[in-house]
Amino acid sequence: MNHSYFDKTKCVALLAALLLGACATSDSPTGSQDEVNQIQSQLLGDMPLPTGAKIMGSDSLIIGRGDGWVGRVNISALQGATDVYAFFQSEYPKAGWTTVTATKAKTSFLVFTKGDRTCAVEINEGSLTGPKSIITITSSPKNANVIAPTRKP
Repeated sequence: MNHSYFDKTKCVALLAALLLGACATSDSPTGSQDEVNQIQSQLLGDMPLPTGAKIMGSDSLIIGRGDGWVGRVNISALQGATDVYAFFQSEYPKAGWTTVTATKAKTSFLVFTKGDRTCAVEINEGSLTGPKSIITITSSPKNANVIAPTRKP
């Protein structure tokens, strides 16, 4: 048996594991699942999330908090895209949101309204080594005054 080859293989495997571990960081709230859910609820208000979902803070922009926040939040989910899509179709109407449109595809897209707010939900499959799906929620006022840029002659 060639011990030198065996030791090199173990070293390479250990180094690879350490490098992968260093890349697996999370900027989501930490603590018990109940504490994480409470923080996420304070940030997103009446927008429920699938069980175990976590906000990816460095990829999100949340202005305000609670039921009046605006911006974009990226979320990692433990469930696959099909289950996440079913969650939003089922749970958002229960929370008072009205479905405007829903498209199930490789990248699924749902739009909801509630009062003077609009919420767009995009769902993508995750990676083999990461979350099973990635959710992007964009929240904005329903009738925001959007001024088109003018062209200079």
